[in-house]
This record gives sequence, C-alpha cells and structure tokens, in this order.
Amino acid sequence: MAFTIVENLGELPKHLRGGVVAIGNFDGCHRGHQSIFERAQQMACANNVPALVLTFEPHPRDVFAPKPFMFRLTERNQKARLVEAMGFDGVVIMPFTKEFSQKSAQDFIEHYIVDQLGASIVTVGADFHFGKDRAGTPQYLVEAGPKYGFDVVINHMLDEGDAPVSSTRVREALREGEVEFANQLLGYHAFIAGEVSHGDKRGRELGYPTANLHLSPHEGLKHGVYVVRARVKGKTYDGVANYGRRPMFDNGTTLFETHIFDFAEEVYGEYMEVALCQYLRGEANFNSLDELITAMDQDSENARAVLAKEKAMSDIDVKLGFFAD
Repeated sequence: MAFTIVENLGELPKHLRGGVVAIGNFDGCHRGHQSIFERAQQMACANNVPALVLTFEPHPRDVFAPKPFMFRLTERNQKARLVEAMGFDGVVIMPFTKEFSQKSAQDFIEHYIVDQLGASIVTVGADFHFGKDRAGTPQYLVEAGPKYGFDVVINHMLDEGDAPVSSTRVREALREGEVEFANQLLGYHAFIAGEVSHGDKRGRELGYPTANLHLSPHEGLKHGVYVVRARVKGKTYDGVANYGRRPMFDNGTTLFETHIFDFAEEVYGEYMEVALCQYLRGEANFNSLDELITAMDQDSENARAVLAKEKAMSDIDVKLGFFAD
C-alpha cells in the first residue's frame, strides 16, 4: 500500500477509513511521539486496519500569535517524510485556522473522527487538547468513545533522564548547539530542508562551494559550523555546513551553507535535506581570508573524522536515506 498524504479529509481514500488514528501536532516526531506511533501501529496490525497520523498545519501557536514565531523542528514536508519512514499508511494534514479552532470538541469528534475518518481507535498523548477553548481533553475522548463507536488509548510522556522527552527540550538543545543530545531525544538525526538557492558565490572563490538554504526566520539553530550529511537528487553525501550571517563579509541574512565533499554538480532549485551530526564551533570573524581558509580546512578535516564513525541512530535514519543499513 502506497503512503498517502491527505490534505482534504473529504477526499480520504476509502481504504484508509476505519483505522487507528494518532492525533497531535507531533512537531519533531521525537521518541515520545514515536511511543504513540508504535502503539498505534501495533493496534492497527492486530486489528488488520490502516494506521494514520492526523496532524495540523500551521502550528496552532503560530495561528494565535500576533505573527508567526515558532521554531519548528519539522515543517510540513519533513513531518510527512518522518511519518512515512515510521511505517504509517498515511498522514492527514489538517489546515489549522482560527475558524477551525472555534469548532466544539463534540463537533470535532462527530465531523472528523467519526464521519470522515471512521476511526476505530484513536490514540493521543496525555497532554492533548482539542476543540474550542481546548475543552476537549483525553478524558473527554475516553468518555465519548463508547457513544460514537471507537476506542481511545491515552499515552503518557516518555522520560529521558530527569525530564520527559518533548519538542521543547529538543529545541533547547539545538539552540545551545547540543546536536547529539537533540538527536538522542529525536531518535534520529535532526534535519533541515529546503530548495537550494543562489548565493554570492564567495564560497566557490575560496575553494569551498556551497549549496545554500534559506531557513525560516524563526529557525532556532545555534549559529556556527556543523558536521552534516546532505541528501539531494536521490543521493547522500558527507559535508560541513555553516549557519549564520557570515560576519567576515556582509553579516546579513542568515543562510545555511553546505559544502558537500568531493561534489561538483549544479543543484540550484533542487530540494535538499541536511542531517545534523555534530556542532563543531561558533561563527567567527577572522583577521584575513587566509585565516578563514585555514579554519575551513580544519573544519573539513574534523568533519570527515566525525563522519567516518557516524552511524544511523535507528531505522528512521536509514529510511530517510541519510545512512545505509
């Protein structure tokens, strides 16, 4: 069965009705979310029904803020990629608007869960809320289930150390450059994605051509140099990247600039995904171009050493294409 992305519930394919549905924002699809996903798939397999994720775009916090502000771990395409890699039959991406937020919890259940999804089992996190004024709680779902003919499974948060695994903790780790800890919480390598755009070609002049991504203005990654694996045009490559404002030159718009090792293809306009393996150092303003090139040489050497030992953290990394089996 091919993985299906559904953006209009009225067009849900018949073969996806009647399944187990995991509902939530799931930003990051981290290990806490994965515990929900695994349980959903186990139940779907046991009942011989499809397994779906129902999520929302944009993030509800951005809808209610005066202007978007969220540091997103996974934009729409990334989330769909992860849900597919985790073995679901499909993902439903519901448009979240202020008008949608005013629907009552009962309306949400009747119109979406029952009429359009025909869900047999609904599974959510213990902190999930829905409907106008967040009146819909996990307990509300549990009580509504028998009336409408679906079962409900509530999942409690997964602990890591002295605190639960959460999107907030992943964001905090990435803001501090703690890539390896963020990846540990995620259960796979954090990755950013976008269309490769033209830059000022300065990297090419220095012997370090880069593929440039313009990330969201709300991107929270710490500025600096990263060890990365880049996936573009169906292939994956080792590399080193800089995220920031290039203080030696224009100190302008933030860019994620990836230098792919031993690579000479044109990739402008291509969709590229870049997995973060390790944070090497912060951005610096060098006294000369020679000092900058020396630092870039050292960064590349360090990155190659890291990548020689880097392995997939899970099957998710493999299915995303960043690492081999």
